[in-house]
Amino acid sequence: MQSTKDEKQVMICHIDDLVEGVPKEVIVNGESIAVFKTNKGKVNALKNSCPHKEGPLSQGIVSGDHVFCPLHDWKISVETGVVEAPDEGCVKKFQTEVKNEAVYLVL
Repeated sequence: MQSTKDEKQVMICHIDDLVEGVPKEVIVNGESIAVFKTNKGKVNALKNSCPHKEGPLSQGIVSGDHVFCPLHDWKISVETGVVEAPDEGCVKKFQTEVKNEAVYLVL
């Protein structure tokens, strides 16, 4: 782990391990996290659990900046974790950073 002031960074993968539009599951400190590389090349990370019935978002379908839960098709922003109306809820979002081709999760 690399520390920066009050936050810790954990390397979770190499940027080439991520495919645009294909979620990837990583485990950090025992927590399952879904990592997304959007078609704009941005890397986002959310808790790997839909707020509705805990569907694994790493198995969802990605379209643009959203992931669709594989259980009941809830549409969730990969950038904010906010569920799109008419459904309600929010998924925990993690900050990510890409440095020297490595993807870090900021804790």
